[in-house]
This record gives sequence, structure tokens and C-alpha cells, in this order.
Amino acid sequence: MAVVIALDAGTTGVRAFAVNESGEPVGYRYREFTQHFPRPGWVEHDVTEIWSAIVGTTAELMASLDQPVAAFGITDQRETVVAWDRRTGRPLHRAIVWQDRRGAARCDELVDEGLLPTVRATTGLVLDPYFSATKVEWLLTEGGVEAGPDLAIGTIDSWLLWNLTGGQVHATEASNASRTMLFDIGSLSWSPELCDRFGVPLGALPEVLPSSGRFGVTHERSGLPPGIPISGIAGDQQSALFGQACFSPGATKNTYGTGSFVLMNVGDTCPEPVEGLLTTVAWSIPDPTAGGAIRTDYAFEGSIFSTGSAVQWLRDGLRIIDDAAETGPLAASVDSTDDVFFVPAFTGLGSPWWDPYARGTLVGVTRGTTRAHLARAVVEA
Repeated sequence: MAVVIALDAGTTGVRAFAVNESGEPVGYRYREFTQHFPRPGWVEHDVTEIWSAIVGTTAELMASLDQPVAAFGITDQRETVVAWDRRTGRPLHRAIVWQDRRGAARCDELVDEGLLPTVRATTGLVLDPYFSATKVEWLLTEGGVEAGPDLAIGTIDSWLLWNLTGGQVHATEASNASRTMLFDIGSLSWSPELCDRFGVPLGALPEVLPSSGRFGVTHERSGLPPGIPISGIAGDQQSALFGQACFSPGATKNTYGTGSFVLMNVGDTCPEPVEGLLTTVAWSIPDPTAGGAIRTDYAFEGSIFSTGSAVQWLRDGLRIIDDAAETGPLAASVDSTDDVFFVPAFTGLGSPWWDPYARGTLVGVTRGTTRAHLARAVVEA
């Protein structure tokens, strides 16, 4: 019985997860990677470390399995953007992470210039540094990345696909592309107008393919066994929507991870924007009721940027816990926060406020406040 391995490149670590043909989990590996904070509000990842973690966890998992691997799937942290050299395969800068706020002032300028209605109508998004466009613009103007013929730009899924295929395939799919602020979610293609506005060369962007289908096969240069198909890609939150069987309009899920993301399936017609929420592509997959023609479903999304990252802050920032698993029991050891309130705006506020300048706040602290009260305030936030 063959297995499928899902590769998840999240915000704080990577996972390799194997399921058999009955849908039963048969193996799992996880590895954290380093978070880089070069300036206040800036968040970066070393994508060579992410790739090394993917290869390491996947090789360990495959070595533990008795079954052959039928295919790989990829899911990822969406808006985080990478620039690399097609010729050498080397990244040209650290990845700029979705949490990064360096584009806030630029977004303000573009709002003042009247670009917001175009962004809303074309991409379903808001003008916020959360999305990829201002990150790419910064790389090309201030980050030292040159827009030459060998430039490749993409979200994390396209970086992993490039490496898995030994540099043979530069592609993504619509759920990831729809998070860049460069993608027309109605026509399902890159927007020449927005790419021009942000100075992004169309030729550097990946080809956009359906979420399910043959993206390529592993190459020996990947460090993994060659010839294994990569047969599905989707952004992590859209993957969760699909995994929770939210296939009908109105079906909704909430995922608690680094942040919290509420997505509701709204069907296969691209809807008008809703105030405070995002409109995003859920997936583009073959529709068995229509002879296998590609069907694209859409979702409304509410994005909350800091959830699990607040627990990480308790562990790595304040050092009041040694392990994230301690948070629940510690918070439960007191009956209330004792009027301590925490706003986890480490990287601004998402839905419905969309305030990139907001910062975390802890109020109500007294001499009687204990680490248990802080833990409970974080859990209740």
C-alpha cells in the first residue's frame, strides 16, 4: 500500500506527514527553523534552512516507512516571498515573511494615491504589508535584488517546487498566487497593471497551475529519491479549509497556528469584497461532475496575525515557560487573569482593523500578577 507525503512549510517549522490509501496517518516528522528579526517589525527566514529542514524531515520519514511514496503534496505559509537566481538556484535575499511590516508606509502612500479600489476589485485583498507585493517591491528597490533575466520570484511553495524538481519547474497555484496582491482572482492570472505598479517583472513570476495535478517529479539534485510526482499544492489555510471538508458555500473553519485564520467557502463565483474581510481563492481543482474541467472556489477570510506566536513569546521572549505545552495547565491554574489584558499585536492587527502600526499591549499588571495570569491572558486573547 503506497503513501502520500504532505510537506508543510509553516511559519515556525516544517512538517512531513504520511498517509496511506485509507487516509490513515502512518508517519510524521517536524523540525523548527530560525526566525530572524533584523529590525523592529521586520521578520525574515533563511530559505536554505527551510529547504534543508524539508529534505531532512522527509528523508527521515521515508526511511521509517515500509511503503513506497506515490506522491508529494505541498502546503505553505502563503504571503512570504522569496527571490532567487534561476541559474545558480541561490536565494538573493532572506525570505520576507508574511508577518513583516516594512511595507506599511508604502501601503499608506498607495492608499493616498487612490490604488485601494483597484486592489480590492482585482485581488480581493486590502493594501496591507501582510501581502507579497510591497515585499517584492522592497527587494527590487532597497533589498539589492536586480530584475535581470535570471530572476525568479515566488511564494514558499514555488521555492520548494523549484528545489524538488531540481530547478526544472517554476510554478505555483491560485490559492498562493491570490495572496500576493499581484493576482487577478477573477481572470486567474497575474495582473499586468499591478505588477507594473509595484515594478515586478512578469517574467520573474511563476506559472499559475491548478491546485491539483502534476506539477513535476522529484529530481536527483533534490537530495530525495527521483521520479516521485508532486501532485498537489495549496496555501496552508486553504488546505485546512479543504481538509475540514468545507466544500459547500457557508462551510467555515478556524485554524489556530502561528496566527488564527477563519475561512468560509463562498462557492465558485468570485464575490464582491466585504468590508473588513479578504476575498481569496480557496482552490482550483478538477470537477468530477463537469468531466474533470477545472473549478475554482473562493473564500472569505478573517486573518488574526498572532495566536501561537504569542505562546512562543512566553517561551522565547519572556522565558516564563520552557515548552509551549506548559501554557494550558499554567493558564488553568488560576481562575481568571485578575484583570490583566493582553493584545497580541506583535505584527499589527489584521481583520477587521487592518492596522499595521498597532503593537502588542499588556495592561492591568499589579504586584500580584503572576506568570499564570500572564499565560491565561495570552490564552484568552
